[in-house]
Amino acid sequence: MKYTQLGRTGLRVSRLVLGTMNFGPLADEATSHSIMDAALDAGVNFFDTANVYGWGENKGRTEEILGTWFAKGGDRRDKVVLATKVYGNMAGDGQPAWPNHDKLSALNIRRAVDASLRRLQTDHIDLYQFHHVDRNTPWEEIWQAIDVLVQQGKILYAGSSNFAGWHIARANETAARRGSLGLVSEQCLYNLAERSAEMEVIPSAETYGLGVIPWSPLQGGLLGGAIRKEREGGASRSSGGRAAEALADSAFRARVQEYEDLLAKHGIEPGDAALAWLLTRPGVTGPIVGPRTREHLDSALRAVELELSEEILTELDRIFPGPGASPESFAW
Repeated sequence: MKYTQLGRTGLRVSRLVLGTMNFGPLADEATSHSIMDAALDAGVNFFDTANVYGWGENKGRTEEILGTWFAKGGDRRDKVVLATKVYGNMAGDGQPAWPNHDKLSALNIRRAVDASLRRLQTDHIDLYQFHHVDRNTPWEEIWQAIDVLVQQGKILYAGSSNFAGWHIARANETAARRGSLGLVSEQCLYNLAERSAEMEVIPSAETYGLGVIPWSPLQGGLLGGAIRKEREGGASRSSGGRAAEALADSAFRARVQEYEDLLAKHGIEPGDAALAWLLTRPGVTGPIVGPRTREHLDSALRAVELELSEEILTELDRIFPGPGASPESFAW
């Protein structure tokens, strides 16, 4: 496994991030524990979760599964850089949140941290991430709450997820005025087929020293050989949702077919190439992979060792061109 620094921090993390969103809903506890053991054995030390994972009436279940795995001992907790998130309503689906039981008020941050620590069966969270921007809570209040948690030893670093570039700038300028460390990472939607983060989010993250942690690196399975799997009659994550809508567009489908044909010519699995491409991008710490089985994890691990040639990288840029720099992408 290869490692890198998380943004401007001294924290060393693996270049693949183990995403746990499927633990509980799609992988039972035993399978989830097996995947985490295999990831740790392969050198993956960066695990990402969120308080809402488990979804619906089972929100929090994913953190509980990590907690029972940590409780097995064997230095599991000590070897893992643990990241979780705060923001979402922890009530069941269709139930309104009780006031101050969601978003980023100082009260909810304090309550949510303690609840996550109980579920995770640990005394601290290494990276505590804001799952979404809270437009109604001032950053002075958010950083005051985070500074207290750092002083208490409950968290070490703070990160963001799904922030716009100007949100990152505002958050870290406020932190700087307070003498706080500020955000050290941004978790955003970023992959070959969805490159809008390159306009402002990633430049902002680089400017302020945030490590970029892309989620949905295969665009919901679209970049994992979706057309080939469709043709072979195999199950594909692209059979529904955002990816299915994209494949319904004949022009875009042709681009995905060209992508698959290019990689087939070079004997490379599409999913491996999509992950390896992200590892070449400036500012990227590592993409989040969310395996449902041990086989899915093994497939993702191959990407760390895959070196894409300049010829392939040029062709990938041609097939899935980025938006270009801002403001030139939309102005002169």
